[in-house]
Amino acid sequence: MKLFRKAKSKFYWYDFTVRGRRYRGSTQETKSVRAVKAASLKLASAMENTDPLPSRPTALNDLGDRFLDWVDGGRLEEMTKKLYRNGWRLLKATLAADMRVDHVTGDCTEQLKFPGSAANANCALRTLRRILHKAEEWEMIGHAPKIKMMKEHGRHLRLDDDAEKRLFEGAKACTWRRRTFELFRDIVILMRDTGMRNQRELYRMRIEDLDWGNRVIFVPDSKTPEGRRLVPMSRRVFELLRARRGTRTEGWVFPSKRSASGHLCSIDRLFREARQQAGFRKNWFSIVPVMTTALGSLCEPGTWLLSCAQWVIET
Repeated sequence: MKLFRKAKSKFYWYDFTVRGRRYRGSTQETKSVRAVKAASLKLASAMENTDPLPSRPTALNDLGDRFLDWVDGGRLEEMTKKLYRNGWRLLKATLAADMRVDHVTGDCTEQLKFPGSAANANCALRTLRRILHKAEEWEMIGHAPKIKMMKEHGRHLRLDDDAEKRLFEGAKACTWRRRTFELFRDIVILMRDTGMRNQRELYRMRIEDLDWGNRVIFVPDSKTPEGRRLVPMSRRVFELLRARRGTRTEGWVFPSKRSASGHLCSIDRLFREARQQAGFRKNWFSIVPVMTTALGSLCEPGTWLLSCAQWVIET
């Protein structure tokens, strides 16, 4: 470790290298004795959680396999696992995959390019951030660098009555079976009128959770603690669900024989086809709950006000 003073500075400066990385800065001390102590603390901090006898440097590509094993065996939400797998798929196609883990910095991540929108890039950057924090936890690097996310822009179009009509016309133009079209129509109506999260709440809806007397839907599990709530039914939701139930008294509202869970898991492909047939651009709107539209659908005579209040608190 080198300790020196600059010509135009009253402080002592330190200069040392740890595992191929150079550290240089001011000790903010004017006395040599205190400067040596301050520089020693900087050196100890740089060497923290690092091997004093380092072996072959670990590349990010090698760390990715260990990270995916942790994702598969960890107690993470299924959507979180899906996000990390997709993020690593994007990272593997970049130059960062061949870099040493201790050489990945915030400046390096700002130079990475990913296909698609800013949301797609942020998926990869969030995955990289989690990988580096796991590397710090596994004592492979001293400190994980800060990674700046890209700025995302919201959708340009709200799924209002006109957009819904165009979307349904586009769905009719697709070569779907009648049952497939009815499933797509019912899902879109439920998303608009209830504001329920599609994969976590809507697709997992059960007949036992439908209160026909009070016209509310009980959501037993959600993303947040407040998500466990009662969702009021609009007039068309009530009629739709009653037709879906038929004579059944229990089971999934949207059952699926091909799904391992026994219920519907996604209609993303159908939504993309209908959106394309309707002439909507890709970045205008996506298949997510439209909260503001759902609130307007609830303002009907006969709606249970307590359920509306709980719905507003959650959204």
